[in-house]
Amino acid sequence: MTDINFIRKISNLNNYPIQPNQNLKENEKNKFKDLLQEKINEEVVFSKHANERIAERNIPLNSQVTEKLTEASQQAKDKGLKNVLVMIDNSAFIINTVHNKVITAVDSKNLKENIFTNIDGAVIK
Repeated sequence: MTDINFIRKISNLNNYPIQPNQNLKENEKNKFKDLLQEKINEEVVFSKHANERIAERNIPLNSQVTEKLTEASQQAKDKGLKNVLVMIDNSAFIINTVHNKVITAVDSKNLKENIFTNIDGAVIK
């Protein structure tokens, strides 16, 4: 199975022009390292369980959905929430904002008669 998190992280690197230079100062190397780490940390990642649920339930996942999940995670974190239900279109995702990780995903068919526990709040996108 393809690791969705790895593909997203690598695809986002295209936004940063990298020009090799043998004479980079240590400070400049650290700036790039910090920028890269910041970019990786701000995007949500998907747990193994979430990846399995997305695949088996054929939940559509694209860059727009990922952006909405990242936004929702940050909004919830700003409010002090730790475990959040995020509704996007006809899908639901549970995100742990402490680790910025999608824990599970539910499609519209499985939403009915479902009870979500251990959440602090909900974000509707």
